[in-house]
This record gives sequence, C-alpha cells and structure tokens, in this order.
Amino acid sequence: MLLSKGFEIEVYTGTPQGEIVGLSDRIVANLEGFITEPDSRNVEYTTAPFNSYERLLCALVRPRRQLRAYIQQLGDYTLIPGSTLSLGGTDTFYRSDPNNPYHTYIEQTYGTNVVTASVHINIGISDPELLMRACRLVRVEAPLYLALSAASPFLNGAPTGYHSTRWGLFPKTPQYVPLFESHAHHIKWVNEQLEQKTMQNVRHLWSSVRPNGDRRPYNLNRLELRICDLIIDPIALLAVTSLIEARLWQLIADPNLDPLVMSSLSADELVELADANEMLVAKSSLDATLQHWQDGRSITAHDWIGELYDEVHDFAKQRGFACFLSPVKKILREGNTAQQWLKMYDRDPDARAVIVQAIAQVEQQEIELDRYICQSVG
Repeated sequence: MLLSKGFEIEVYTGTPQGEIVGLSDRIVANLEGFITEPDSRNVEYTTAPFNSYERLLCALVRPRRQLRAYIQQLGDYTLIPGSTLSLGGTDTFYRSDPNNPYHTYIEQTYGTNVVTASVHINIGISDPELLMRACRLVRVEAPLYLALSAASPFLNGAPTGYHSTRWGLFPKTPQYVPLFESHAHHIKWVNEQLEQKTMQNVRHLWSSVRPNGDRRPYNLNRLELRICDLIIDPIALLAVTSLIEARLWQLIADPNLDPLVMSSLSADELVELADANEMLVAKSSLDATLQHWQDGRSITAHDWIGELYDEVHDFAKQRGFACFLSPVKKILREGNTAQQWLKMYDRDPDARAVIVQAIAQVEQQEIELDRYICQSVG
C-alpha cells in the first residue's frame, strides 16, 4: 500500500493571448468542485486523496478539462500556466468575495503579492509524531521541490531576476516558524501565535510545509507541502510527488533520518539554513548553490536532487512507483519551466510570446493525457 496523496491546484483563467481575467465567481457558482481564492483571477480545485498514481493523474486532468469546457462557454477563455501575474495586473486586487473579512485582511496586508498560483501537495500520515518528523525532514529539503517546480520568472511582462518570483515575493507567515520537536510543541506554538495575532486563524500558517488536518492543530492527518510553484504538467507533478513519497518511505524505514537527530546543526541553525536555501532557490532554482542540512556543505540544488533521487529510487521501486519518479531526471536534464521560459526569452525577449506558446502546449498535453490515459483508467 502507498501513502495517500492529494493536491490543491490554483490556476489562472484568461485569454489565449495571456491576459489574466477573473472568472472564479461564475466558475464556483456553476461548476462543482471549485473554490474561490481572495482574488477572482485564479480558482482552486482539490483532488480526493488517492494511493494510486494512475488515479491521481486523471484526478488532476479531468477537472481541468471540465473547467476549460465551462469557461469556453463564457467566451474565448483558457487556463494560463505560471505562478505570477506574468504579463501584468499587479496594480489592482480583484476581490472574489468583497464581504469576507479574512479576504479584506489579506488584501490590506499583502496586496497582490499573494495573487499567485501554486500547487499544495498533501501526503497522508496519521501518526502525529511521525508527521512531525516528516515535516522536519521536508522543511529542510523543501527548497529542492521548489527548484524542480519554479515557474514564475516574469511579472508585469518582464523577467524579475527570480526563477520563482512567487516564492520570492510571498509573505511567509509568521516570519519565524520553528522545526516542531513534537505534536505538543506544535499545538503550543500555534496557540501562542493565535494569541499574539501573528496568525489570524489556524489556516494562516504560510510556510513551505505544515502539518494539516480536520481540526488543526489537534487532529492532524497529513503533511502539506506549500512551497511549489504551479506544476502545470501532471506528469511532472506526479514525479515531484513520488520523490517526496519515496523520501518519506525512507524516513519510515529509518527514524534517524531526522534533522534533529542526524544534523550537526542546532534546530535554530537548521531553520536559518532552510529559510536561506529557500530564497536562493527562489532566485536561481536548480542552479542555486545551497547548504546541505546534514553538515552545512555547499551543493547545487541540481546535484542535491540527483543524490536524493539515487538514494530513494529503491524505495520507489520496491513499492512499484519508480516509473512515476523517473521524469525527475528529465527536469534535471532539460530544466524546470522557469528555466525553459527564460531560454526562450533570451532568444526573443517577448514574455507574451513565451506565455502564449506555453498556454497552447499545456492544453494540447491535457487533451492527449485525457484521451490516452484517463479513458483507460475509467
């Protein structure tokens, strides 16, 4: 049996020319399974948790096919890849629900820096202490998953100098999040933040990874990785997810694979290292030179992911999902979305042309996945 996995996918709607247009109020009113974000220009859907990667693939593709069909009834609209307002629109916040006080707080506090699109990867772990250990390990390695997923090099029609402008701008909240030593430590810390108003509610923990569940912080049943840019390619998303799952099976087999046990650094130093690595990766993704959490040595994100892949491959093979892991090698070889877009931009400095081409490619890939894979899964 594999771990259960589910996704929260945020995606922009707009025109085939790359202009992002807010349609979420109409989508949510007329299409089951979609929810609004504070800004109406992106919309979110959530997949049910599945153990099977084949079923997950179709759970990713089918709602997008339904969404495309619906917005095409509204006009010449499509889905737009990327994790930022690539071609413009940062001057105005388009509220999806003007009467929601939490949305008011978000708009007034953060502005359009939070009008981003991303994927949150949820992996089921019901034992709270194992979940805390998993969160510690994934927290110090979260920059690697961002490096694989970076997809936001543009803002307002120009390169920003970041591969993940989204994570470079995103207001991590609260500013300091410790490595939780235990479930009790997590409960105590969250309640302190709520008292101090550094968190408005239990959802207002915007860090790279967090424990999640039905009644936070008490009833927890999954690890939620929040750092990734929108991985619009479902095959690539499953590859990144399988890398995480294989790493978690390795952790389950060896409880000492825990930053608080295995690292030569203190807990505070590990937090500092992880946060610094996140910002280096936001800037340069796979090319970033990072510090390894085990001993502080320098290593590029690209090489570290290669080492991790080799380390966990047997765990994926033993459990029968190594074929879903293998596209990680393709990302390492060909570059992530941001790197590919920037190469195109270097040849022809026109961000709109890059986005327009990506829009068409994504739609074609979805049609093919739906036709050749999801029909057979049923």
